[in-house]
Amino acid sequence: MSDEGRAHPDCINASNPYHECVEYCFRKIADAKARRDQEEAEKREAETRDGASENTHNRSEDPDRQAAVSEDNAASGDDHSEENVEENYANLTGRQKKLFELRLKMNEARKANQTAMVAEKKRLEAPAESRGISKQKWLDDRKKKIGKLLDANGLDMSKAYMLDTQEMAEGKYKKWEKDPAPFGWDVFNQKTLYGAYKKRTKNIEIDLEEYTKQKEADPEFYRNASSLQYGKAPKISEDRIEKMVNELKDTEAKRQAFSRRRKFNEEKDIDSINDRNEHFNKKIERAFGKYTLEIKNNLERGTALPD
Repeated sequence: MSDEGRAHPDCINASNPYHECVEYCFRKIADAKARRDQEEAEKREAETRDGASENTHNRSEDPDRQAAVSEDNAASGDDHSEENVEENYANLTGRQKKLFELRLKMNEARKANQTAMVAEKKRLEAPAESRGISKQKWLDDRKKKIGKLLDANGLDMSKAYMLDTQEMAEGKYKKWEKDPAPFGWDVFNQKTLYGAYKKRTKNIEIDLEEYTKQKEADPEFYRNASSLQYGKAPKISEDRIEKMVNELKDTEAKRQAFSRRRKFNEEKDIDSINDRNEHFNKKIERAFGKYTLEIKNNLERGTALPD
């Protein structure tokens, strides 16, 4: 109480030296004491009920442990475990049943998330080659095979060329002597066009006897600018015209059948509306993909939530 004894020590205003308790204060103090007594009684009753439940089931685990045991039994697939799960679930209290159901839902969500992560990893880590074995694996296997052959013949890796056959060596030399493909404006220069002309005329049959006869019969076989016969087309046989038409048709068929091989992953997510947008997205991915990978994965899994 205060110095003058006017305030009750349990009153919320007891620290005020000018406060004097009245009937309202005493009624509030009595109500607070009744609530405290009721809470203590309910707590003792709950402890007694939990103790009786433990004695009935002959278990010393806490409710979380009991729910975890029931959950583990539910995870197994045999009939005996299912009977035990039903029996244990029937013996659980309301709080324990609710905890058991929550744990089951957490397990299902965890399994679904794990499955989605595995599928996403497979989709992102597509094979380097669109078909067949990867090039790196093929090279590694070939290197091991060559190493075994070299060891069997008492040779080292620098003498690997001694295992090549004549056909393999000719193929290598032909590949080394092959000029690189033209690029850019070099496609239209005189050298490239002349090479294309030689390639087209390579399969044309030449009759030297007929050529010699035509040259002897026409003194202006090779005409120049001052010739009076300049600009006149010589007489060409029908079979040669037919050969030219067939050659043009074959060239057109080869042009239509030509197609560059492009890698296309059908399992990859579609994130573009046209070819130009796809090319732009690839450039953005090369520049910022490694920084935004975690964010995109969280958005896909639905785990990008605030703490």
